[in-house]
Amino acid sequence: MTATLKKIGWANFLWYYFLLIACGQQNDSTDKPMDSTNFKKGSYGFDRAFLKDDLGSVIELSDHSSSARVLLSSAWQGRVLTSACIDSGNSYGWINYHLIRSHKKKSQFNPIGGEERFWIGPEGGQFGFYFRKGDSFNIAHWQVPSLIDTDQFDVTGSTDSSVQFSKEGTLTNYSGTVFHFNITRSVKILNRREVEGRLLTHLPDEIRLVAYESDNAIRNTGEKDWKKESGLPSIWLLSMMTPSEQTAVCIPFEPMAESRKYITDDYFGVVPPDRLIVKDSVLFLKCDGRFRSKIGLSPVLAKPFAASYDFRRNILTILHFPVDKSSSYVNSKWEIQSEPFRGDVINAYNDGPLADGSQLGPFYEIESSSPVKQLKKGDFLVHRQIVCHLEGDYRQLRQVALNLLGVDLDEIKRSFHF
Repeated sequence: MTATLKKIGWANFLWYYFLLIACGQQNDSTDKPMDSTNFKKGSYGFDRAFLKDDLGSVIELSDHSSSARVLLSSAWQGRVLTSACIDSGNSYGWINYHLIRSHKKKSQFNPIGGEERFWIGPEGGQFGFYFRKGDSFNIAHWQVPSLIDTDQFDVTGSTDSSVQFSKEGTLTNYSGTVFHFNITRSVKILNRREVEGRLLTHLPDEIRLVAYESDNAIRNTGEKDWKKESGLPSIWLLSMMTPSEQTAVCIPFEPMAESRKYITDDYFGVVPPDRLIVKDSVLFLKCDGRFRSKIGLSPVLAKPFAASYDFRRNILTILHFPVDKSSSYVNSKWEIQSEPFRGDVINAYNDGPLADGSQLGPFYEIESSSPVKQLKKGDFLVHRQIVCHLEGDYRQLRQVALNLLGVDLDEIKRSFHF
């Protein structure tokens, strides 16, 4: 050791010593286990560290009036990955740690997670974008286009509280019609005053919250006008969140005679009555990630709200979106359709095992869709949505749900024996 020091000198030795330490730390970082951050798994701080390390292209929005945060990725279509009220608090988006850490991309669909992603509808039918012409409508032939699965969106502008994305794209529907369009998407974190203004309700100061608004548009950049007889695309926003044995989606609707005609409950087989409870002006769907099922509501009776409640963690999640009762919405059922433009404005999905025992998640989703328009060259279609997570005292959250949704959380609890 002494001979070595005489040869290289103390200064060089110290430089060499700290270089070894740095290299060792770098190797430790590469091989560290997922839960080696300063935050517990399930917290926003944990997810942010994990996603920055394993996903890349991560953008964080902040609200200077609170500790609220929203995390997005340009590499994955500008999707909102997750959000939180505070770093050490609950992370609200479902994250597929195993798939992300593998750094592999699946050929059919990459369910990396994320609590708001941009898709194009419809899914199935003669005008769908997720099946090739002539293929049967089953999971083996279902294919998510790379444009809305693995392609990167360009960041066109950003501030501390907002970010804008853009992407040129082409998609071909089941009938062979080619659509050329430009996608623009912007996401802005909202402060408490803005949330109360958008939702037109008062929120007690004791309730913690994070909320954001996304503004999404597609513009016809092709040489031809879009016609209904050839199919029309819609904007489709899907929110993946973490299920539990005590979580349910609740969707209020306008009470009317024969309301069940406007509620689709057989996307993947009829949902059993112990999992879907439909009352005169609200429905409840159990979201435990253990039974694959999907429901949807027509704009005929839909209201501009959908929500979920996690009774285990006392988290109320609210989606707010426009409902245009005079417009057409795409039908996404996996079949050739007699009425392809009598579809849903709002959907909910509970993940579960497929026939072969495999599973995409588990997760659950709340989804909203835009209407369709016969866009002339250069015209555009817009769809906006607000996602808001509220957390705190159950009694206060119950009152917020009553005021905003007309839904009693106690009724959900009783319905599913939570």
